[in-house]
Amino acid sequence: MKYRDEYHNRVLCQGIVEKIREISKKDLNLMEVCGTHTVSIFRSGLKEMLPENIHLISGPGCPVCVTPIAQIDHIVALSKKDNIIIATFGDMVNVPGSSSSLKQEKARGADIRLIYTPFQALELALQFPQKKIILVGIGFETTIPLLASVVLEAARKSLQNFYLFSLAKVMPPIIEYLLESNESKIDGFLCPGHVSAIIGTKPYHFIPKNYSIPCVIAGFEPLDILMSIYKLIRQRIKKIPIVENQYRRAVRDEGNPVALQRIGQVFTQTDAYWRGIGKVEKSGLDLKEEFSFLNARKLSVEIEEPREKPNCRCGEVLRGLITPLQCPLFKNVCTPENPVGACMVSSEGTCAAYFKYNTV
Repeated sequence: MKYRDEYHNRVLCQGIVEKIREISKKDLNLMEVCGTHTVSIFRSGLKEMLPENIHLISGPGCPVCVTPIAQIDHIVALSKKDNIIIATFGDMVNVPGSSSSLKQEKARGADIRLIYTPFQALELALQFPQKKIILVGIGFETTIPLLASVVLEAARKSLQNFYLFSLAKVMPPIIEYLLESNESKIDGFLCPGHVSAIIGTKPYHFIPKNYSIPCVIAGFEPLDILMSIYKLIRQRIKKIPIVENQYRRAVRDEGNPVALQRIGQVFTQTDAYWRGIGKVEKSGLDLKEEFSFLNARKLSVEIEEPREKPNCRCGEVLRGLITPLQCPLFKNVCTPENPVGACMVSSEGTCAAYFKYNTV
């Protein structure tokens, strides 16, 4: 196939669904760990097309959603200080902290700039040399190479007023955490396509090797996802779990060596906290010591004691234990216009996807 439209072909999609019906006889829980997959599944109505014994579970694949309240509070506290500009992507301004959000602080006079690329933060640093510019660096492996490039450029220019607040996280450790916790039964993984374009296929080998669970790196079009589900079921039937790469048009086994080299040049793996999950070993990235002068976490600031929102079950949604429909706040109190939990903020959040696309 050469064109995007071909991956939306209704006849081909229905044909694969029929093949899935033919070979799937047992209940299977398949988890996608990418927010873009979650949105694509809902937007395309794939859950309704699949047989009832195939259960698609959304995992912690939205970087905004998994940012813990304590770190939101830290960034909010920094935004209140004089001579500071917070540069952030749009979704982050709406994430509620313990008592405030960046959106609320902006309304109170804080200087918060929405950006579309991290390099705009560098432009701000050059434009306002008397201000401290703090880039909120959020994302998984897909966006981390760009953050690394910005850090290298800031260091090259010897900028004294540019800082990175790293919220960067990596995907394989959280998958291992989910398997080790054994909270929800997972029979197969739809591995993230964008992340895999950077890291390749090898980091997932521990899944079939250590846990005997199949995984397929999937693209994002309806045909991609259905083919990946078919491959997962076929692996279950053959009882030979492996890492399959359905998204070969974008993902190579070795990943992107240039991007990986840049990440390794700037960042070091560290333990990180995930919202509703807790500390996950080696799942975060922070600046190496030689770049510590750019680390916003080292700026002095008083941070309030973090407080979770009562009755918000965002953490259970992120771990695949419940759907948003089982949260008492969903649609009643928590909406995209008034998000209580981070899962309702981002367009890639599971709660936001259920709110927009679910008809139940």
